[in-house]
Amino acid sequence: MVKKRRNIAFSLSFLDIMACGFGAVTLLFLILRHNATEVITPDESLAAEVDLLQMDIQQATEERVVLLNSLEKIKLDLVEAQGLSARVITELEEQENSIQEDPNNMDKLRQQVEQLEEETAQMEEIEFGDSVRKFSGDGVRQYLTGLKLGGERVLILVDGSASMLADTVVNALRRRNMNDDQKKQSTKWQWTMRTVEWLLAQLPPSSRYQVYIFNAEATPVTPDSDGIWLDAADSLALETSVRDLSDYAPNSGTSLVNAFSVLSSFDKQPDNIFLLTDGLPTMSEAAPKKYMVTGGQRRKHFNVALTKIPVGISVNTILFPMEGDPEAAALYWQLALDTEGAFIAPSRDWP
Repeated sequence: MVKKRRNIAFSLSFLDIMACGFGAVTLLFLILRHNATEVITPDESLAAEVDLLQMDIQQATEERVVLLNSLEKIKLDLVEAQGLSARVITELEEQENSIQEDPNNMDKLRQQVEQLEEETAQMEEIEFGDSVRKFSGDGVRQYLTGLKLGGERVLILVDGSASMLADTVVNALRRRNMNDDQKKQSTKWQWTMRTVEWLLAQLPPSSRYQVYIFNAEATPVTPDSDGIWLDAADSLALETSVRDLSDYAPNSGTSLVNAFSVLSSFDKQPDNIFLLTDGLPTMSEAAPKKYMVTGGQRRKHFNVALTKIPVGISVNTILFPMEGDPEAAALYWQLALDTEGAFIAPSRDWP
């Protein structure tokens, strides 16, 4: 008897295989369709970081140019100093030969030295003998020999923004939220006030002065003295200025254009300005719409502020460096050159 063949089309195993195959195809279709409709968005943080790196590269390039120019100037100064030293050595040798030939020249030289010492002592008594205010600091090094401390009318502009509370952005933001008493005791702000006291102590008795503090606005430290020159010989006025400054707590942003705008309030312009700050301004005349400002915006605010300075006024900048502002030193140094002033960044042990 012939065995009947099984029909494979209707076997259970064949149906299972077909079902599994269709299921796999359906699952693959769903997966591929899901991936096709997925929208890949770029990482905004990475783009921002790239922009910051590009800004850092641009700033580093500009600083490199400034440093190269400074290096060339130092080389020229070195050559000049070498020439002067050779001339001095020659003169000393000639004087030594003349002394050996004539012993009486030694007595003449001694008399000349004594005369010069007497004249120097008299000049010191005239210029610095009558100090308007005594100030004794902890520093033992002379940093400010390049500052022009004289002048008939001296204007001191003190940065009173929130950044003057600390050397880093994080610490400045943290201290900004403290109470006023804690702000006043900040190390950086105490350092700034000691510097103002030192400057007031160096004023000639015959000069007049004014102290303004600026952040988003600029106001005189002594109330009701806007546009009025104070007498440096008035010890009570000096002590009042120091006391009023110690009562101030730094806050808000930095508007350098508003600081220099106070020059228009005086009948007679100052002949010497001392600017105490820690970096480039963060705003112009009005508060910015955005909380963060770029390096280019700060440089633009700085250039606008310079237009408020009349020609012929020396600007001396004392910079208390702040992190994240590499252009500040170069721009304030250029300001000192353009106005025949001075630029310094003192150590913490001064004054």
